Amino acid sequence: MRGPLRWVLWDVKDTLLKVRASVGEQYCREAERMGLDLNHTEVNTAFLKAYRHFSSQFPNYGVSQGLDGQAWWKGVVWDTLFQCRVQDPALLNTLAHKLYHNFSSADNWEIFPDAERTLRSCSSLGLKLGVVSNFDRRLEGILHACGLLSHFSFLVTSEEVGKAKPDPFIFEQALQKCGVPAASVAHIGDHYINDYVASRSAGINGFLLDRQNIHKQPDVPPEHRLNSLDELPSRLQQLMD
Repeated sequence: MRGPLRWVLWDVKDTLLKVRASVGEQYCREAERMGLDLNHTEVNTAFLKAYRHFSSQFPNYGVSQGLDGQAWWKGVVWDTLFQCRVQDPALLNTLAHKLYHNFSSADNWEIFPDAERTLRSCSSLGLKLGVVSNFDRRLEGILHACGLLSHFSFLVTSEEVGKAKPDPFIFEQALQKCGVPAASVAHIGDHYINDYVASRSAGINGFLLDRQNIHKQPDVPPEHRLNSLDELPSRLQQLMD
């Protein structure tokens, strides 16, 4: 039997926040400050290749292989810019350091218009909020810089716990912090596998945020699908009755 809803867990990237400009544009902007003239389309292509390579060879920021988020992301920057013919090690080190810290700033992130009012609405219902994110250790600083950190009782990041969604371990860690059964917890995210399927598999009330109406999976009923976070509070109220 389902217990009353007590907690709401949140994905962050592309659910509450999104990158303000493309990675290519942001890398090129920083490179220009160092006297380099790069093409943002070429940089974007190189970044995607580097990101896929590092994600495959060093999953979850390489934590199990002795890396951390900062070393992992610096490697991605090195690989990206090296593909674009930037080969000076000192210059690559400087750019990697600057770009890693740039993405900790609110300047590089945009809050979705429906995010903060939905977080407030959920809190006003008496629900507690937490974060479960495949992010590195910068997440707390990013949420603080964006003015969202105070909404959450805890953050669980994949770098911190050593496992990434859809691994059930990261949801188990969040449930321990909630201190209630999975049936008393909801989770909201934009990724079909990592957020919706994984949370549902853990017994959590998962909702799939589909702002662009691109997810066509038949196993997501309409009542589990959100086109906007504004739809969420009424759905949660139904689980509280």
